[in-house]
This record gives sequence, structure tokens and C-alpha cells, in this order.
Amino acid sequence: MRMSKNFITLLIVILTFTTPVAQAQSIPSTFEFTGSGYGHGVGMSQFGARALAQSGESASAILNYYYKDVEVAPFVDTHTIRVSIANRVKSISFATRTPGSRLEVYEGDIALASDSLPIATFDSRKRATFNFSSRSVLLSAIARGKVVTLRWVGDGAIISMFNGKATKRYKYGYITIRVLRGALAVTNTLALRDEYLYGISEVSSSWPSAVLEAQAIASRSYALSKLGVVRAACDCQVYSHISDQKFVGFSKESEPRFGHLWKAAVDRTIIDTTTSLVVLSGGKPAQTYFFSSSGGATQTTWDAWGTATDYTQSVLDTASVDAKINPRFASWTASATQKLIAKAFLLPDVISLEVLSRNEAGAVTFIAGTSSTGVVRKIRGDTFRSRAKIPSPWFSVLSAADPPS
Repeated sequence: MRMSKNFITLLIVILTFTTPVAQAQSIPSTFEFTGSGYGHGVGMSQFGARALAQSGESASAILNYYYKDVEVAPFVDTHTIRVSIANRVKSISFATRTPGSRLEVYEGDIALASDSLPIATFDSRKRATFNFSSRSVLLSAIARGKVVTLRWVGDGAIISMFNGKATKRYKYGYITIRVLRGALAVTNTLALRDEYLYGISEVSSSWPSAVLEAQAIASRSYALSKLGVVRAACDCQVYSHISDQKFVGFSKESEPRFGHLWKAAVDRTIIDTTTSLVVLSGGKPAQTYFFSSSGGATQTTWDAWGTATDYTQSVLDTASVDAKINPRFASWTASATQKLIAKAFLLPDVISLEVLSRNEAGAVTFIAGTSSTGVVRKIRGDTFRSRAKIPSPWFSVLSAADPPS
């Protein structure tokens, strides 16, 4: 059939002007997902470890199940560790609340040196406040030395840190406040082997003793593996949140009813005055990753992040997908906004998602996002999990919802 030139011109004009409109309408406002598990899925599954403990397995057996070709053995751990407890803040306050105690402020990073004199002292319940823009004596000391040290003195003294609306308590070691990149970096330095571990809040203190001991050993091993570098971004060796492991200070061991069980489990993993139980790979502390629960099997560091470690092999983890054992995350549904998904791929928008590959454990290894202009970018499944704020890399794309008309 022959078409006139005018008809062809009209057809081209229609196609030219309708295509962008169709694209604009196809940009969804949200994406829906379904999946299993919670966390990155590398190393020890905490719900899996709980199930093993309930079946009678020891802490050593649990660790040897999730970390392959390792040795759980005594290792020298007389180190201190520097933990970031607040970073890039403009204001922070401290006070002791224990009757008869006091807070002492020293100029410089002096640790627990006994020959220094405090530049300021605060009795119980009197706050010491540090504002980055302040001209107070305390901040003048920071300006000169760029760091001050806090100590709390008195029988059973506990120090409280007030960071905005959040209050946290610390019992051990000392605290430093340093000027860092136009703000304040706050760290707690304390003994790694026990004082630091007493404050690790990764599993419920009411769980079986074997899983508590396994967690204590894994947390100690992870911390020892991170001692080599003081990170410039935080003046710390580890963060107090899940980018390393969750450290909450005195709040963990002082939990009603069960806090003492966690502290006792930590103590049972200490061998003598210089050594404690550690997960060793090649004679060195392993970087013992752990997480809440998987999609039925753990994944390796290569699958998750593209870096291989011999001791993180994929193993079955069926307890994680048992709704009786893991009621919240045996299965889940979640959603993420267009803004969050676009940011995950560093694109202006995303109109569709495609799971490109999965590993033997069933977790997504790569996922692609396509923009309205046809640009396609792919990222790792665990990177997407973290950026999109969904529970785990064991997921499927359920749907994409269009914005309301």
C-alpha cells in the first residue's frame, strides 16, 4: 500500500511527541520486593547459630561450621581498641551520674597517664559540653591540642554521653574528643578482650550459652583483625554500628534479667591473663563476618563483595527460612522509593530492574537498573541491598508501582 508524503510526515510527528510522554508515565514511584533473610549473608548466621546451639552444638562446633578450615584456639589479646561512639558531631555532652564520682578533662590524647593534671573537673551530674563553635575553656584546649581526654573517677563510676536526643552509658577505658574535618570525633578506648566485648549487642542475651560464646569469640576475632589501622575518617579502629559490629557500651551488660548472661559468656571465652579464644586462619585472627539470617544458605565474600576469603564458604542455613525460628525474616516483603532506587544506581531515574545473576546460595550477585533514557547500570546484589535499604540480597523484584495520575 502506497502512503502519501503528508501521512508519513504526520506519523513521524506523532511518534516524536508521544514517545517522551510514554517514558515519563513509565517511571514508577516505588518498587516492591519479596525475599528471605536479614543482612549480607557472609560468615556466621546468628539465627542458624542459635538453632545449632539449641540442638546441643558447642560454640567451637558452631564456629567451625560457618567458618571453614579455621582453628578456634587461644590467642594473645592484651590490646586496647579505639571505638568510634560519635562522629562528625557539632556538639556533645558528658556527665557522671554515680554518687561521689567525677568527670575529669585533660588536654591531649594522654590515655590513662597518671602524671597529668586535669584542666577541668565536673562533679556527679554536672555536664561537660563540647561545642565545635564554642569559645569555652574546654574547646580552647581542643583548639590548641586538637584533642582532649575524658576520664571518670569513683567506685563503679559510669559516664553518660548525650548526643542530641540519644543517651548512652560507658563504664570502661577513656574517651577522646578530637577536632576532625570541621566537627568532633568521639572515641572510647578500652580493653578489647573483655571490656569492649561486654558492650557488643549483636544477639539477644537470653539466647543459649553456646551461641553467646560463639558470638563473643567471633566478635573478638573480628576486632583483632581490624587493629592494624586507625581510620582517618573517625580517628578509630572500628565503628560502634553495623558497618563493623554494634557496640552499645554499658547498656548491654546492664540489661535487666539477661545482661549478666552475656557478660558471663564473654568471660568463659577468656583463657588466662593474656589469651582468649579466637577464630584463627593461617595462625592469624580471621575477619569473622556475621549476620542475622540468610535465604537458606550463606554466601562467600567473593559472591557478596568480589573479594575471596578461604574461610567464608557457602554452607546450608535452613534455620533462617524456618518461620518458627526466624518469624520476622524467614520471608518478607519490602518497598523502596524511586528516589532511593535511582540513587542506588547513580541514575536520574530507574524505570525497570532486572536480576542478572544469582550465586549457588540463591542470593542476587548482580542486578541492573535501566533509566528512562535507556542507560543501563549494574551493581552487586549486596550493594543494592544496602543502598535500597531492603533486608537481604535474597530477593526478587515483585512489581513497580506507577505514580498516581
